Amino acid sequence: MPDPNRKSPEELEAEIAVQRARLAEDVDQLTAKLDVKSRARRQVARLKDAATTPAGSPRPEVLAAAGSLVAIAIVLMVWRARR
Repeated sequence: MPDPNRKSPEELEAEIAVQRARLAEDVDQLTAKLDVKSRARRQVARLKDAATTPAGSPRPEVLAAAGSLVAIAIVLMVWRARR
């Protein structure tokens, strides 16, 4: 009597093909995670897009935040110099 759990060669080949595809996808994802240089470039591009207008000029809120940081730094330097 044939074993009902036994698979045909075609079924086994199809399962192997599916497993290879999954493995290739996993390897691609791991490679992308380990590619620090590309990830850094993408992050810089995202930050640049967030900090600039479509025309490429700095967003007003970014300029205001930068100005505030400079003002705070100057106040701290003056405060320390007077101590």
